[in-house]
Amino acid sequence: MTSDVILANATLVLPDETLRGQVVLRGGRISAVDTGAQVPPGAVDCGGDYVAPGLVELHTDNLERHISPRPKVDWPHKAAIMAHDGELASVGITTVFDAVRVGSITSNAKAGYEKYARAMASEILAIRETGLLKISHHLHLRAEICSETLAAELDEFGPDDRIGIVSLMDHTPGQRQFRDEGKFMDYLRGKHALSEEQTRAYFDDLRALQARVGTLHEEAAVAAARRFGATLASHDDTTSGQVGVSASYGIRLAEFPTTHEAAQACQAAGIRVIMGAPNLVRGGSHSGNVAAADLAQAGLLDILSSDYVPSSLLMAAVQLGTMWDDMARGLATVTTTPARGVGLTDRGAVVPGLRADVIRFALDDGLPVLRGVWAQGRQVA
Repeated sequence: MTSDVILANATLVLPDETLRGQVVLRGGRISAVDTGAQVPPGAVDCGGDYVAPGLVELHTDNLERHISPRPKVDWPHKAAIMAHDGELASVGITTVFDAVRVGSITSNAKAGYEKYARAMASEILAIRETGLLKISHHLHLRAEICSETLAAELDEFGPDDRIGIVSLMDHTPGQRQFRDEGKFMDYLRGKHALSEEQTRAYFDDLRALQARVGTLHEEAAVAAARRFGATLASHDDTTSGQVGVSASYGIRLAEFPTTHEAAQACQAAGIRVIMGAPNLVRGGSHSGNVAAADLAQAGLLDILSSDYVPSSLLMAAVQLGTMWDDMARGLATVTTTPARGVGLTDRGAVVPGLRADVIRFALDDGLPVLRGVWAQGRQVA
């Protein structure tokens, strides 16, 4: 048995408003939410700090950074998973969908697309069962359309793996995220030490591969998501035509649309738009695509993802709250909306009966400073 945790005299971030009050955490759930500035005996006096739901992260490459901290370095996986888990807890993320690439290129070792998804997913699931992880972990399969082995790798997964998201990703040069082939070339040459000649030859191979298997792989990924009961997501939609195809597949989430046109088409089709928190914090896309702030100001941004900087998630949500003059709306992009977007109804809001996943933070010149993180009522940071 654990004693109650009462966070009192706090600025509560509720689904549609912020107000002064207290929240009671009991037995892993939110037991009560009350208004007022009173501080009962034994309660934590938050002194007006914000108390909000724990953050829900749908797409992060952070685990890859821990698994491979340097080129050609394969860090012990259990240690890497636990370090990743601890880092996310430390920045207020209490639910994460760990992104694992499915689909490899085995004919070209320099491509850097070796097969690893099934083994990595099994390791994540195994350590999740031990109870050693601080936060809630789910699986997000990134289906690489432009690959050689996607269909076979998807067949290695089933409903028992409880896959949460399957996203359709196509990194063929000259389209979507890499419409600017020069930026893709710079990325590959920096990451894999390829010459310009090697990179151009690789681009030709990718385009030929996509032409040969692209449609088959999209169909396989869509069928797999249905088999798993997973939420379908698109990635880097650029045109309204691409969004139309996404809608026909039953896609519900659009990760990082690259243009205003695509984001507008997503909204019209009822597809929630996910943008990168680093894009918002930095003031623009590192790939030269549409700025998250522009979509936010146009009312075309629904969800934020930390992508490659875990600490950016809360920073960007607060930034949105300031931009919109509505902190509840800003925080919803990293709590309620992503949770509901993947069918999680037991978390993402400071509401009695939901999981006691909450964070406490103050603002220092607009920068959020975390002062506590609770996952199912247990303080993890």
